[in-house]
Amino acid sequence: MASDRINIIELRALKIGYGRRILLEDVNTGFGWGEFTALIGRNGTGKSTLLRTIAGLARPMAGTVLVDGQDMAEMTPRQRASKIGFVSTEEIRVSNLRVSDIVGLGRAPYTDWIGKLTDQDRRIVQRSLELVQMEGFAGKGIDTLSDGERQRVMIARALAQDTPIILLDEPTAFLDLPNRYQICLLLRELAHMEKKSIIFSTHDLSVALELCDTMAVIEEGKIGYGTAEALIGDGSIQRLFEGTKLRFDVETKNVRLKE
Repeated sequence: MASDRINIIELRALKIGYGRRILLEDVNTGFGWGEFTALIGRNGTGKSTLLRTIAGLARPMAGTVLVDGQDMAEMTPRQRASKIGFVSTEEIRVSNLRVSDIVGLGRAPYTDWIGKLTDQDRRIVQRSLELVQMEGFAGKGIDTLSDGERQRVMIARALAQDTPIILLDEPTAFLDLPNRYQICLLLRELAHMEKKSIIFSTHDLSVALELCDTMAVIEEGKIGYGTAEALIGDGSIQRLFEGTKLRFDVETKNVRLKE
């Protein structure tokens, strides 16, 4: 990445884990404005824990997470909610909640104690739905939507939160192939158009390689970060398949059986 690049997220000497298990240690890296980044790694390597730590939902064992120059540990919950939107894998299926109600929850950091939306809040909800092309679904029940449509609604909720950072934990996990690409194309467009830092964890290497500006690869308690070309060049992508019957073909950028 360019030497004059300005980061919105800085991880300094970060150490995360749970109990006595250490997942990542001495992590020093940053994520930039307007970048669409994939977080890649095997199961159990710490992808979800890292995202939750950046979001302030989990405490690091050591080190610091800086967001726009501020230490996350020193922020109030409301301050954190104005900086970071978080989309988890949990599904919301409540029959009496409309799509507009779900997206309106993103305005919680800015409303009064009873959560009443102002006209400005409603305009932001409407624009958020328009950005994900779901404005025609505002009055529908969330339980009536397809998986892909619900995922767009959850992204709209994060957009309504109006944060410079959006973190997503495996947003394409339950989607079919066309919807995986559509959701990721949408996220990339939002990162570029809205100048947001969008980071999502995924096991879909092909999507990450084709659509993302940068990738963060977790291996052996460390993070390799850079463009796809840089991570292929230093062997980070290839090492993901060590100890398996698969290999990463550098020429075609496809995964193949070892010969």
